[in-house]
Amino acid sequence: MTEQRPEQFVSEPIVPVAGTFDASTMGRGEPGLPQRFVWRGDEYRVSEVLAVWKTSSPDTTGEVYLRRHWWEVRTDTGHVMKLYFERQKNRKNAKARWFVYTVR
Repeated sequence: MTEQRPEQFVSEPIVPVAGTFDASTMGRGEPGLPQRFVWRGDEYRVSEVLAVWKTSSPDTTGEVYLRRHWWEVRTDTGHVMKLYFERQKNRKNAKARWFVYTVR
């Protein structure tokens, strides 16, 4: 029986490697999951997508707005990470749209 690592909250930006985005989802108007990305100076490769989902919340007028696209992935290093794409740019870090939320 393998011991599962505990999930650690991170919520830090990642830098997608150019040219590695999933073009099939981009064709539907959704963000394409980068197949490779850099986090904390190390490059990771997505080896398996375990789950995909979206989260929404109401805006100031009460309209429901799609906020984030989520993926749970396994990387080539064996880490399981929850990644998300922020649909609306963050005022604190306008360039960051991709994040690692948790890692185990």
